[in-house]
Amino acid sequence: MLRGNWTWTLLGLISLLVRHFAIKYPEKTEAIYSRSFFPGIRNVIDLSLSLLPFATVYVFIASLIFFIGFYFYRLNQTQGWKYKLGYSIRSLFNYLGAIVFFFLILWGYNYQRIPIFQQVGLNPIPLNEEQLIKETELTRNILSQLRYNIEEDTIAIKKTIEYPDLEKLVRANMRENLYLLGLNFTGNPRTKQFYPAGFMRKMGILGIYFPFTGESYIDPTLHHLEKPFTIAHEMAHSYGVTDEGEANFIAWVICSNSDDPLLQYSGQLRLLKYQMNDMYRMSKDLFKDFYKTLPPGIRNDLISIQKENEKIKPLNLEISRKSNDLFLKTQGVKAGINSYQQLPMLAFAWRNSLKDGF
Repeated sequence: MLRGNWTWTLLGLISLLVRHFAIKYPEKTEAIYSRSFFPGIRNVIDLSLSLLPFATVYVFIASLIFFIGFYFYRLNQTQGWKYKLGYSIRSLFNYLGAIVFFFLILWGYNYQRIPIFQQVGLNPIPLNEEQLIKETELTRNILSQLRYNIEEDTIAIKKTIEYPDLEKLVRANMRENLYLLGLNFTGNPRTKQFYPAGFMRKMGILGIYFPFTGESYIDPTLHHLEKPFTIAHEMAHSYGVTDEGEANFIAWVICSNSDDPLLQYSGQLRLLKYQMNDMYRMSKDLFKDFYKTLPPGIRNDLISIQKENEKIKPLNLEISRKSNDLFLKTQGVKAGINSYQQLPMLAFAWRNSLKDGF
């Protein structure tokens, strides 16, 4: 009943065995996979699939539908319930094995690499109240200076540049400024918009890297001020950065060191939002007092982003958060979704390292 080809099941099991050793030896994983094997995958994808003018995840979805249809066709051709059951079991395990194998080979082993913040010599620690106030005030002052280069009026910035030009701008800045981190990232990854617009946000997702196509995607309905940072964040994943906090950090470094005021403003605005979240958790009164000091333009931008986010509510935010948290933790990200909130600590450590002549 269970006779037949079990190749993908075996490959999936072998790839999980390799992952076991990758977890035990992160230095080897970094050297063999993340710095040698994965960059080759990155460049092959960038010179092939990524050149297509549309999100290649649609090709993946079409392939998935084809294989499901092929399964039912073969099932219909199989005689006897025992052989149908055997074929179904073998097909299920082969499909699961193929998914595990390609996920790990194409990107997933990066979860077992040496953390990026260790590679750049940072030691992020929680900020106390005094440090958080100073850091948040610094970010606010930087934003005040940057905003006048984009919009002299205090009205909310709702329109910037068209997406194709924005993606090219972020990609160019990724290539130009990655040297600041001393990382040997290679490639020219894409971050495309995923349609239908609003679908990803309905699923509780703003952006995602999809290992099976080697591309990342964002929802077209994102606020224009959130798109530059989100694109940079997803491109960081495309370079093999798996931790959400580290992807946020790289996106912030890239945006804040750009010559383009829009990218700088988007990066610092995202940092401000995380810092204000920390401030709110630390003291609601402290948060309220600080919020009053925000210049009208920055405050209007934050309100505009909040209103845009409220237009599309996730179908079930709690399920989305818990599933993402579970996935990250099963891949070795101990902080789970809380890793997103590490940016203020990493930014603080980075700023101090620059003061110390890092």
